[in-house]
Amino acid sequence: MAQTSVPFRAGREGYASFRIPALVATGDGTLLAFCEGRVDSRDDFGHIDIVLKRSTDGGRTWGPLQVAAENGAGLAGNPAPVVLDTGRVLLVHVRNAASATEDAIRRGTVGAADGRRVWVRHSDDDGTTWSAPREITRTVKRPEWRWYATTPGHALQLSGGRVVVPANHSLPPAGGDDGTEGRYNGGHCLLSDDRGATWRIGYVDDNTDGYVNVNETTAAELPDGRVYFNARNDSPSPGNRADAYSGDGGRTLVKRFRPQAGLTGPVCQGSLLQLRDPDVLLFSGPADPGFRALMTVRASTDAGTTWRPVHTVDGLPAAYSDLVRVDEDTVGLLYETGDFGAYETITFRRVPVSGLT
Repeated sequence: MAQTSVPFRAGREGYASFRIPALVATGDGTLLAFCEGRVDSRDDFGHIDIVLKRSTDGGRTWGPLQVAAENGAGLAGNPAPVVLDTGRVLLVHVRNAASATEDAIRRGTVGAADGRRVWVRHSDDDGTTWSAPREITRTVKRPEWRWYATTPGHALQLSGGRVVVPANHSLPPAGGDDGTEGRYNGGHCLLSDDRGATWRIGYVDDNTDGYVNVNETTAAELPDGRVYFNARNDSPSPGNRADAYSGDGGRTLVKRFRPQAGLTGPVCQGSLLQLRDPDVLLFSGPADPGFRALMTVRASTDAGTTWRPVHTVDGLPAAYSDLVRVDEDTVGLLYETGDFGAYETITFRRVPVSGLT
């Protein structure tokens, strides 16, 4: 039977809203639940910190709130954590100035110094303390990109050691920079082959035909070594998801993103988790086709080609989520939900693996 706890509740602990969950498990089994703590409102801009809570009992209870990354009165957001084979926890995230709204960034009316920039920091004590942040924007963001976001959700380290951080960006108008909002999103990923010391851009997929508009992306390493990417699709095409595969660790895609109509749901972020024992690929996200509601875990036994629902949480509003393997018998689901709106809480749910296979 699933068990739930609520690490983050809107209007508590100095924050008007909590959004954008990300979840990892350290080597000793400590769960680290990250999200954006939005100080003044639920808006995607303004004073936003990345906050963190730790659990040492599998998500049944949570420790005090910590600030894992901040940017003064500006934004520190889109946490993309990953636990390395060394035990170190990397946290890749973005920043922008307090005055830079999403609309202004997409329109290109803010300077480069005030727009979206990319940073990384680390913890060597299971998220208790953190290093100073280090900027990596120059190596992972092209000058023409405007909006920029990592994941949301956890990043991953491949079995060969490479770190892969899914990301997305927006492009200026195809006819030239006339001050209007960019019409297209694009997908890409960040790669590091030295455990976060240096970074570069992996694949870039800019679909400007309007058929597939890649936005928030999640990834998993399949048992055969391929990387499977699944993304929110913001263009009107079959379904609101798109997916792609990489055979070289995220450097290139075998084919460009194509619609994945087997995952019914609204335009929203989702999460992936590849289980090794049993061999099953999981996806979490709301399953109502028209609204952010009905949080559901779906499973694929053919590497993401087809999907079936295996665990429906309830019929309540629900939005962003992240998945983690808690232990041999349990998968953890961290997700936005509430009784009357999807952003009232970020809730954690323990789901038995036996019910997902």
